[in-house]
Amino acid sequence: MPFSHWIPRLRSSELPAYQLIPELLSEDLRNGRLAPRERLPPLRDLAQVLGLNYTTVVRGFAQARERGLIASRPGLGSYARGSFIGLPLRGGTGAEMTMNMPPELVGHPAEQRLQEAAAQWMAQMPLHDVMRYQDFGGSTQDREVAAHWLRQWLQEASAERVLVCPGIHSALTALVSLLIRPGQSLCVEALAYPGLKAIAAQLGTQLHPLPMDEQGVLPEAFEAACKTTPVGALYVCPNLHNPTVVSLPMRRREQLADIALRYSIPIIEDDAYGMLPVAVPPPLADFAPGLTYYITGMSKWLGAGLRHAYVLAPTAAATQRLAGALRAMTVMASTVSMGLVTHWLESGLGQTWLEAIRAECEWRSAFARSQLEGLGARTHPQGFHVWLPLQDRDDGRCPSADLAAALRPLGVAAVASQAFSTDRVPPEGIRLCLGGALTRDDCGRALQAVVDALARCREGAGLP
Repeated sequence: MPFSHWIPRLRSSELPAYQLIPELLSEDLRNGRLAPRERLPPLRDLAQVLGLNYTTVVRGFAQARERGLIASRPGLGSYARGSFIGLPLRGGTGAEMTMNMPPELVGHPAEQRLQEAAAQWMAQMPLHDVMRYQDFGGSTQDREVAAHWLRQWLQEASAERVLVCPGIHSALTALVSLLIRPGQSLCVEALAYPGLKAIAAQLGTQLHPLPMDEQGVLPEAFEAACKTTPVGALYVCPNLHNPTVVSLPMRRREQLADIALRYSIPIIEDDAYGMLPVAVPPPLADFAPGLTYYITGMSKWLGAGLRHAYVLAPTAAATQRLAGALRAMTVMASTVSMGLVTHWLESGLGQTWLEAIRAECEWRSAFARSQLEGLGARTHPQGFHVWLPLQDRDDGRCPSADLAAALRPLGVAAVASQAFSTDRVPPEGIRLCLGGALTRDDCGRALQAVVDALARCREGAGLP
């Protein structure tokens, strides 16, 4: 029963119930049990579940509203507010367990070569060259190296249409602000990158969720939206989708591009994970080159802290418009990050590191499949996250949010499906990250904790 976990606290606390309710809501938001913009039950129903007077619950929710924890809208009732959930920082590193990060290859020969090359580059670079303002989008060399790198996946990539920006998140923010006009919606997958949800909330952009199946977003749903809704753009994560690990098959990419072309809808192709697979189908940018903004970055294979990404715009004019939007929001990318990444890619060390990351991901993905065998886990051979569906299973008595909240204190980087949901009816499931600072031994302990937790659910013993 939703919110029934409050009952023991309400009975044992010395605080009046109406004062404790805001604290309980705040805790649920912090630990992932309650997702931002999740609808709350009617107050009379909640009062009955909690065994409280209706007036008491009303007073408690009024205080929660004053603290900015909840909000209300006509016809929608009350819903949770707040930012997306993260755990306390680990070891002062700034890395949160809710972030999907690639494995850290500590002590690997490729890491030593990267470090030596970085030290050499810093020693040779005149100090003032990295301390001055730069033209937005990177130097000519940065953009030429970026275009050469991208041609592994996009044969038509050119320096004139490439922009270097401080991370994929900043590029998405600029694109949403640029492409979505008042009254328009951004079409997104029913499960999408939580950062995009935060961007939309900040900019006041309406999201139009598109249902998905085992192959990804449904093209017919996109076309139906184009016919009935003012659509400003389509956002899609085509490779190793976060969180479901699905990669769109070529036929579906062709269908989505064809619809976008017929209705003149721009496409935001977020290929954050597209560098990891040994081979992927052609990008949507190949099928709708005049409409697609292709984005990729370093966060999922080189280093999230670099805040370094590339955007390939559909035309030179679109590149200039996007550069203006990005400049207004971020001024410029870090000259140090740009210089380091350009040096690593140009020297071939970037490719060496990517191959090392792929090899490590292959081990972790295979290990996860062996440890979670029979649980319906979805993985990719070169991926580092796992999608674990929970619906229609014997352990369905273990809700996603409860399971994720119970696993994270055990060192398991688990995020519930509610964090990714754009349609407020997420399937039961959790995303597990096997990257970041986790060693191979850590992965074994984390996966065993997942298996044990699901076993306890099946046995009716409850979560740890």
